[in-house]
Amino acid sequence: MIRQATHVDVEGIVEVHTQARTAYYVVGGLSADDLADPAQTQQRHDGWARAIQSPDRVVKCAVQDGKIVGILSMGRPYSPTIDAHMVGQLYQIHVIPSHWGNGIGARLHTSFVDYLTDSSLPTGLLEVWERNTRAQSFYRKLGWKPDGDRRPGPNGSDYVFLRLTAPAGDQPPQSAIRRPGH
Repeated sequence: MIRQATHVDVEGIVEVHTQARTAYYVVGGLSADDLADPAQTQQRHDGWARAIQSPDRVVKCAVQDGKIVGILSMGRPYSPTIDAHMVGQLYQIHVIPSHWGNGIGARLHTSFVDYLTDSSLPTGLLEVWERNTRAQSFYRKLGWKPDGDRRPGPNGSDYVFLRLTAPAGDQPPQSAIRRPGH
């Protein structure tokens, strides 16, 4: 079941986020010890609590047998230079690694596409760590394409930006999804 997240869900959301990010960063070459910083866990907790309360964000949970096994966060573009009337940003999809490959991520992604459609947004935007080849493959299968932009990421590896044309959506002008300097 996929449902709207509430403040009660924060601990479960942080657990899913922590497990998923640790899995992909370790595969990408980062040390699990470097990722286990308690201050980062507290930052994730505070960030998710703010996201759930924010009028500019939508946070959803995938729940199985009463346990949160996946999360989705989406909303207005982070960059003020991107036209929020044309673009919705997929901030994060995370699924606990023990549930990878069971279709939970795809169902969460469908919720994002529904958000674009319901909001009359023709384009989705997301960023993914370039060493997270599993996520890149997942998004590519769902129709996402690199848009050519990047930003610095951990361990000398960039985050790459991908975009998706929503079903029946018109392609916005490239200037609607570019960041400053591009």
